[in-house]
Amino acid sequence: MSEVNTSTCRFYEQKYPEVDDLVMVNVKEIADMGAYVKLLEYDEIEGMILLSELSRRRIRSIQKLVKVGRNEIAVVLRVDKDKGYIDLSKKKVTPEEAQKCEDRYNKSKAVHSILRHIAEKHQVSLEGLYQKFAWPLAKKYGHAHDGFRHVITDPVHAFDGIDVNPDDVIFKDLVVQIGRKLTPNPVKVRADIEITCFSYDGINAIKEALATGESISTETVPVKVKLVAVPLFVLTSLSLDKQKALDALNTAIEKMRESITASGGQLTVKMPPKAVSENDDVELEKLMERSERENKQVDGDDDDSEVSSEE
Repeated sequence: MSEVNTSTCRFYEQKYPEVDDLVMVNVKEIADMGAYVKLLEYDEIEGMILLSELSRRRIRSIQKLVKVGRNEIAVVLRVDKDKGYIDLSKKKVTPEEAQKCEDRYNKSKAVHSILRHIAEKHQVSLEGLYQKFAWPLAKKYGHAHDGFRHVITDPVHAFDGIDVNPDDVIFKDLVVQIGRKLTPNPVKVRADIEITCFSYDGINAIKEALATGESISTETVPVKVKLVAVPLFVLTSLSLDKQKALDALNTAIEKMRESITASGGQLTVKMPPKAVSENDDVELEKLMERSERENKQVDGDDDDSEVSSEE
């Protein structure tokens, strides 16, 4: 019985890249003629970046341009499918193209990691998994990773038009692994503001402004307002979509400003909306706890003074 290959496979259905395609390569060896590389997305087939294609500038030391073991982005100049050899250029890659290639490669790596895990767990062919699941999804959605994202929300209909068995053990495990690996973590966005209003009905005006801010909430992008220490308030939103959360807080701030200004008050942004880390949350909790302790101490002092005056 032949051994099942569960470790390597090209990422895409075509065996070789086309001329003008951007590819991620890893430098294997540096020679007088240029750099020998392996194409990471195409089962590590060999290619070469000629010395004249490394840089637009005059080359004094090839080692300063490329290093063995480092990943580089290159564009395909020629493909010899008979010999399985590829000529590449590094100097013709623009920064914008490099970013697109990097993004695509990272998506492809994520797909590959999931499929390799399934292949090793069930001892099935990695290429067979690509043929059955990844490449059909790539045709349907533009990239297998985009197809996998659809699987998270609708695993059955994501494969509409593709021959899969929903009751198949491997299919079920694939859906589970996609959910575990690709479900994004929610991003916490925060803004700090100060609200003041010294008019006759100032307290109610502030309460109304806070309620106006929270009314911006939606099911997927909630907006919450908490008191830190008068007159400082914090707005937060926890969402899978960072930009939508930022937009929601900006909208909430503007609505709150309109509300409090109409009552003669003022809103000042102390920290504009931004994504925050756990450390930021810890610092905020400490500040709120300290403020609460100070308020309790003041309340206690007031009680003592009232008692002494009665005596």
